[in-house]
Amino acid sequence: MNRWIVVSETRLDPEKPMRRGVDCEALRKHGRRHIIEYEAMNCRKHSALLTDFGGVGDGKTLNTKAFKYAIQNLSKLAVDGGAQLIVPPGKWLTGSINLTSHFTLFLHKDAVLLGSEEESEWPLLPALPSYGRGRDGPDGRFSSLIFGTNLTDVIVTGNNGTLNGQGQIWWKKFKASKLTSTRPYLIEFMYSNQIQISNITLIDSPSWNIHPTYSSNVLVQGVTILAPVDSPNTDGINPDSCNNTRIEDSFIVSGDDCIAVKSGWDQYGNRFGMPTTNLTIRRVTCISPDSATIALGSEMSGGIRNVRAEDIIAINTESAIRIKTAVGRGAYVKDIYARRFTLKTMKYVFWMTGDYGSHPDEGYDPKALPEITNINYSDFVADNVTISAKLAGIDGDKFTGICISNVHIQLAEKAKKLQWNCTNVEGATRNVIPNPCATLPAKGKACPFPNDKLPMEEIQLKTCSIRNSF
Repeated sequence: MNRWIVVSETRLDPEKPMRRGVDCEALRKHGRRHIIEYEAMNCRKHSALLTDFGGVGDGKTLNTKAFKYAIQNLSKLAVDGGAQLIVPPGKWLTGSINLTSHFTLFLHKDAVLLGSEEESEWPLLPALPSYGRGRDGPDGRFSSLIFGTNLTDVIVTGNNGTLNGQGQIWWKKFKASKLTSTRPYLIEFMYSNQIQISNITLIDSPSWNIHPTYSSNVLVQGVTILAPVDSPNTDGINPDSCNNTRIEDSFIVSGDDCIAVKSGWDQYGNRFGMPTTNLTIRRVTCISPDSATIALGSEMSGGIRNVRAEDIIAINTESAIRIKTAVGRGAYVKDIYARRFTLKTMKYVFWMTGDYGSHPDEGYDPKALPEITNINYSDFVADNVTISAKLAGIDGDKFTGICISNVHIQLAEKAKKLQWNCTNVEGATRNVIPNPCATLPAKGKACPFPNDKLPMEEIQLKTCSIRNSF
């Protein structure tokens, strides 16, 4: 077993001694208080502090250049066991940061990354090819606070350090229609493989919080996401055209969907053709009074398939699961499995929308109809609910294969008289209270949930360590 946990072979300042390493046996003799352990897909051989590269954590000094210098230097160690950059206690003002492969960004519990309020600190990027334009305007988009593209083996973690997007200034610009480019996200990785985002807190994002896109083998674990419930488009976690993603053990308060599963927009998503597949969501708590716990769409034009959600809690949230699509989207949402949801104070439990009509431009194909099929919901308990279900398919394009079983919904004092509003849907139910609509008759067995494990569920994390020398 390797006896060294922290090694730095890069001399950062010729006047300072190099960190040669910490002997684990010596650490055991002096107690475990000198090290911080964390779990990760991969541990790193080399380590450095942001302060080694000129970082100043006073909340006023801009650290964009310090991060860039640090990552450029540490990237050279990718071929020799990789490197981790430790952000020590302090408030670290910065613009967008580009990460590198075989790299860990570790945020100490008393470290706060503050997103700069200056637009010049957020480089402009072209629109995503599967979207054709920005979400906030016709132009491109601002780079995210933590960003990376074409990376392998990248980790953003900590012992509950914080990313603060300082989104208030961006929300004001958006509400005043002063933006032609899309607001930055807090974390975004593109065209990347082996991504881990864990054990950090994200607050006040300018827009979406976590956005892995065109990526595979993604783990989001143990994150806390906080935004005012009236903040615009502050989605929690949005896997977008990703394969093999695992989201778990997280708490989200959002102004939009807590988790939104996406895969491109209309004709651009159809042409790009990259679905979101093999997605596991478990042990997540959501609070979002005006949006969904889990949304599938509305940008789903590359397809969404094989989603498994279980052991979910939603409180004061608009809906549990919402499928959002429209004429012009094309593609599919199918093989969806959800079970063991506990819901408190909801407008809807089940919601499907076939006329979610926003389009990137007039070039979409009105003949491109989505296929919504094999949707399975079981073991839901809900209290204080206004409407049990609003399920609206598309004329000439019914949503089929809907299965709902073992559901008990306790209605609110001012619940709507019509509890199940169903059009253009087909399926079956079993043991559902209140009684469902006629197009979902009571028959058959309980809805299935697959017994096999998806690839990301098989991933075992390693215990990694850093020396607490700050």
